[in-house]
Amino acid sequence: MFTMRRWWERYGSRLIFIGLVLGLALFIRRTQGAVVAEIYYQVVRPFHGDTLPEEQWADAKVSELEAKLTEVEGQNAKLQELLKHTQGFAHPTINAPIIGRSVDHWWEQVLLGSGSNDGVQEGYIVTAPGGLVGRIVKVTANTSRVLLISDPTSKVGVKVSRSSGMGYIQGGGKDKGKEKVTMVFYEKVPSVKVGDTIVTSPASYLFLPGIPIGKVESVDLEKSPAPEVIVRLTAPIDFLEWVAIHPFTSQLKDK
Repeated sequence: MFTMRRWWERYGSRLIFIGLVLGLALFIRRTQGAVVAEIYYQVVRPFHGDTLPEEQWADAKVSELEAKLTEVEGQNAKLQELLKHTQGFAHPTINAPIIGRSVDHWWEQVLLGSGSNDGVQEGYIVTAPGGLVGRIVKVTANTSRVLLISDPTSKVGVKVSRSSGMGYIQGGGKDKGKEKVTMVFYEKVPSVKVGDTIVTSPASYLFLPGIPIGKVESVDLEKSPAPEVIVRLTAPIDFLEWVAIHPFTSQLKDK
């Protein structure tokens, strides 16, 4: 008995410690360390101020929903603006999103997310809030390609709204970008000045008459062989996300 007591006094504390360690290890294994992790987060949280993973996840979801709401509100505002724009036309239109843009300044085109399945055909004209954008030159089942009026190969019959001076516009190329075009007059001494509004001509067979093009930015009456003006487009082509497609043909215009 005396020997057992001395042994316990000598090794008992070690046995208790080993037992506690083994018990704790077994507990951690069974709980997969969840309790220890929670204790760790609670201990270190006051020192670095970070939120728990659950709170971070919730914050991330809230941020995602807020971003989606902002995007939806922005798209709704653009569609409302486009709807107001199309109300000014007597014929029905097809609203289409811009899903691709040309990166080559010498070939100014955009790709729309509407095609023949939506009733789009080659030759239809494209407008947006601000005025004329271009004309459909290629159509697939679900997409259509627009040749912008800012393309150097594009020519549009136009007139000066104030004086009815006639001419045509062509894209300005790489030096002017999508925001400016050049108007060339048919007459030698046209009545035109800075600030005049340029619209599509009633003599054009490709476009409806009276569609806004832009404002005269500069005038060069000495240009040879015909006077020219630089026109800043009123449709913000570089920033458009939605456009209106008009089922226009020369037969429709004759009606």
